[in-house]
Amino acid sequence: MRLVAIVLGAATALASLHANAQVPAGYPANYADTIAAAKKEGKVVVYSTTDTAAAGFLIKDFGALYPGISVEYNDMNSTEVYNRFISERAANAGSADVLWSSAMDLQIKLVNDGGAMTYASPEIASLPSWAVWKNEAFGTTYEPLAIVYNKRLLSGDEIPQSHADLLRVFTTKTDKLKGKVTTYDIEKSGVGFMLITQDSKYNPQFWDMVKALGVVGPRVQSSAGTMMERISSGENLLGFNIFNSYAALRAKKDPSIGIVLPKDYALVMSRVMFASKTAKNPNAAKLWIDYILSKRGQTIIANQSELGSIRADVEGEMTVAGYTKLLGAAAKPIPVSTDLLVYLDQTKRLDFIKQWQAAIKAGK
Repeated sequence: MRLVAIVLGAATALASLHANAQVPAGYPANYADTIAAAKKEGKVVVYSTTDTAAAGFLIKDFGALYPGISVEYNDMNSTEVYNRFISERAANAGSADVLWSSAMDLQIKLVNDGGAMTYASPEIASLPSWAVWKNEAFGTTYEPLAIVYNKRLLSGDEIPQSHADLLRVFTTKTDKLKGKVTTYDIEKSGVGFMLITQDSKYNPQFWDMVKALGVVGPRVQSSAGTMMERISSGENLLGFNIFNSYAALRAKKDPSIGIVLPKDYALVMSRVMFASKTAKNPNAAKLWIDYILSKRGQTIIANQSELGSIRADVEGEMTVAGYTKLLGAAAKPIPVSTDLLVYLDQTKRLDFIKQWQAAIKAGK
């Protein structure tokens, strides 16, 4: 876990406390009271899976917009975010004001179990309906899942263009791909498990694909970073269900990384954010959520953090508009809803994993 606290200079903070609260355009006038209360709280504590490097642009700009409010940013993996919040809440100990995680299902579980503050953000009207659940949980990014490959070592019909094509490539290029395909370890990665269960809904040949994956002998990992390292080195040649946001950032610096956004359907993941019902800094939490969802915050998310903006009015390649040009109707956003809880039921989860293991084994 990494902790980043950004605190502005005392003189700036003191001056800001005496300044008139700057209410964003279109917000209710009484939002000035929320800003004033947040400045008295003085900080917001965030538990997040988003890398500090990507979040740093947002933290800095939030500080410029609301001087006097520091951001205590805790960068963890999704399981840590979930478990730490659960344990701290059970002990009535201090915890996060805001949770922001790529494990959409775990976030919805925390919200569904009563962990979230209900908050009608002024930005809700600018979000797609699938990204808001009960004014408690909010999708904040628009991140298609990609197929990633080694451009030096794969070419032509060796490069799958869709999920259906994964089945073809695994079946017809078995010798070349033996031991060279990587994906998430669905038993260890919460995000990986969530994504593969979503695949099972959209891909009519899903279990045939898993059997074919078993034939080539997958090399599973817990992180996309490790997958891309191994694809870059040539140890692996191909990976799937990798965040395009991560892959595109890597590809800018690494000429070995090739990316395909699947043509049949492309799952679109959105990092889910909510404010804790027991937040010690509830007004600062509201400011942070509104900022992240605002056009200003989303422009940074798209063009500096390079995570992908969820708003239709933000410009750039990594935006809804940019991806719509590439994907059209193939884009399949994963809704922020209780549908995500289906496979968190332990029986259903274990049944799926057993079926997965059996299919992989059948292919060997």
